[in-house]
Amino acid sequence: MSEDTRGKGTAQESEDDEDEATVTLTLDDGSELECAVLSIFPAGENQYIALIPLDQEDSEDGDVYLYRFQEFENGEIQLDNILDDDEYELVSDAFDELLDSEEFDEMFGDED
Repeated sequence: MSEDTRGKGTAQESEDDEDEATVTLTLDDGSELECAVLSIFPAGENQYIALIPLDQEDSEDGDVYLYRFQEFENGEIQLDNILDDDEYELVSDAFDELLDSEEFDEMFGDED
């Protein structure tokens, strides 16, 4: 289940050599956190992004960061913090449903 990890930050999108989309979050204290993009998904009237820090990518108990997501015509992205508890609950529930769906399993497959 997703943990309440609402933090402030800015994002810079990149793709590494393995075509895995990553986002670098700049946190309030100025530190940077490199995250893998788990999914971009709709909830309500907005799009949201689920991120996991790269150092926790293989852990089953890793923190998942959820942000409101916008992509502009020029390819730039904007991540906005989810400050409203009701919106966060809606997004968290939508992400949990995504985790349970067969579509999510097909996107990432079993690596066994």
